[in-house]
Amino acid sequence: MSAGMFLVVLAAAILILMLLILKLKVHPVMALFTAALLTGIVLNYGVSGTADMIGSGFGGTLGSVGITIILGAIISMAIEDTGAAKSIANFFIKLFRGKNMELAPSLTAFIMSIPVFGDITMVLTAPIASMLSKRKHISMSTMASFTGLGLFLTHGLVPPTPGILAIALMFEADLGLTIVWGIVISLIGFFGTWLLLRKWTEKEWIEPKPEMVKGLSETTGNSIDDILIKDETLPNTFLAFLPLLLPVALISLSSFASMYADPEGMVYKICTTIGHKVIALFIGVLYSLWLGYKQRKAVLKAYQEHFPEESKSGLGDIMLNKWVARGLIVCLSPLLITAMGGAFGTILKSAPALAPLSEAIGNSPIPAILIPWAIAAIMMTAVGSMTTAGMTAAGIVLPMLPALGLSPLAAVLAIGAGTLMVDHVNNSGFWVMGQFFNLDTKQSLKYVTFPSVVASIICIIVIALLNVADILG
Repeated sequence: MSAGMFLVVLAAAILILMLLILKLKVHPVMALFTAALLTGIVLNYGVSGTADMIGSGFGGTLGSVGITIILGAIISMAIEDTGAAKSIANFFIKLFRGKNMELAPSLTAFIMSIPVFGDITMVLTAPIASMLSKRKHISMSTMASFTGLGLFLTHGLVPPTPGILAIALMFEADLGLTIVWGIVISLIGFFGTWLLLRKWTEKEWIEPKPEMVKGLSETTGNSIDDILIKDETLPNTFLAFLPLLLPVALISLSSFASMYADPEGMVYKICTTIGHKVIALFIGVLYSLWLGYKQRKAVLKAYQEHFPEESKSGLGDIMLNKWVARGLIVCLSPLLITAMGGAFGTILKSAPALAPLSEAIGNSPIPAILIPWAIAAIMMTAVGSMTTAGMTAAGIVLPMLPALGLSPLAAVLAIGAGTLMVDHVNNSGFWVMGQFFNLDTKQSLKYVTFPSVVASIICIIVIALLNVADILG
């Protein structure tokens, strides 16, 4: 099959994927499976051969990211029940001294979205954003724009978020460096977008949802004490941050040990052991259990508020059983979408026609760093899932990597930046943001979609500059 014919097959596969997800409302897992099966048959792998490749790709991806996704989901339950999210928000309220209060839920979402799934982060930060909106008279257009931006950036660029984690492993990019540079680029993208758009978002007044601000009144002063989220059961700031930052710090430490420590030395062995992605997240879970015990009053109170219909459960049952069960429910869909995206990527990257296509693209005048970004952006616009878009783009880009002359790290980050474009009506997160931040569809397109587009452009510019400077390897 020629390179041109392969492009036709690829375009048809993407169109089928779009039709199944957008028009026929097929779940992304089955849509990806169907597209992968049809693509493999057209590429002459045979029905049985295609099925074997799908199974191999699905299992391989599931094996590489499955445990980390499950552990991250358990941590997210702990963050919710212990009050850690509110403590983190209070930290940013104090940091900015009661000013620019949209940054409190935004940076809370930025940090929480690293190991916690996007939809959960939206649900946890929406009440914080709504309360601050009411107290400081800040439009929900501003709150939605930057809270959504914060969580989308780290969701797209910083492991151990499932999609970018799977892509980094697929490309064999250094995981710690992916985390470090993902955070740096995300911060530049966030504050660059905030500086460009903050005045624009203030032009339209949108009230917070009434049920989220019952009993609250507006304050005209800048007293931090008036703005802080009051709850005597909240953990202190340092303890609240650790479930999120501990796994990230351990994984990053492992990468730096791999670069600078003696491979035969004790420091290297210890750092690479505790910094293994699964071990690091498991340490995060163990710490979360300790935090849950320390915050037992808050945990028991939260459980009774969330599940009043259930019989009273003990602390051990909540942390060792309920957290795990709730986490598994939450992570099941992202886990399976990621795995099936890996299966679809396996079908695409096995095509012999990719070799001449890669050579042609490598010889084109288009800057190489823009190609993975553009492919991911097109996929995100088409299918509406950052994970699906990133995994599909990775399957297309990986065989092209030698011809493009990009390092694995640069390609992974470019794909991550591409998945920020364009978050619109075909993405469930778009509707969740609108629902919890009191936006209609038109307002969601303005204050959820547009900021992510601006951030994506800023991020790829930064990545391109770092790539030119040969900082990304």
